[in-house]
Amino acid sequence: MPKAPDPATPADAHVVMGEIAGVRGVRGELKVHSWTRPRENLLDYSVWTLQHGDDARDWRVTGGGWQGRHLVVRLKGIDDRDAAEALVGCPIRVARSQMPPAGPDEFYWYELEGLAVENRDGTSLGRVAGLIETGANDVMRVVGDRERLIPYTPGVHIDRIDLDDGRMVVDWDPEF
Repeated sequence: MPKAPDPATPADAHVVMGEIAGVRGVRGELKVHSWTRPRENLLDYSVWTLQHGDDARDWRVTGGGWQGRHLVVRLKGIDDRDAAEALVGCPIRVARSQMPPAGPDEFYWYELEGLAVENRDGTSLGRVAGLIETGANDVMRVVGDRERLIPYTPGVHIDRIDLDDGRMVVDWDPEF
């Protein structure tokens, strides 16, 4: 559900797209967990920002792909196992300015998080606290007076999303 970044968003704003999960071999290759769909789309971003403690640094992606069941990547300047091990656990951030525009009525998950959610009657259900990927459809975790799990099904349960107004209207009974 991608959508183009808001032009008013600072160019240096980033979105977490995955994590450095481990190392492979002795030449600095890194195993990564990707949260993009499909997972190899993470390799489409040529520069990753990795945060290690208080230090954030940009790294150029020089290659990568599937090796067995692992997505493996090479970063410029990471040439040995020790350098690679120092990055394990770092979140992979991508500048919003690198993110492609999306089609109409498509949204990145980060844009939905934090939106106020109300039903058709105007009853507040809370805010989108996150999304869960399931086999059938994505599910929004909405937290207000209690937690609700609402299927992210535009045209069925999702009536309207207004990013400018910061809210979403859903067809959902507040008692569920």
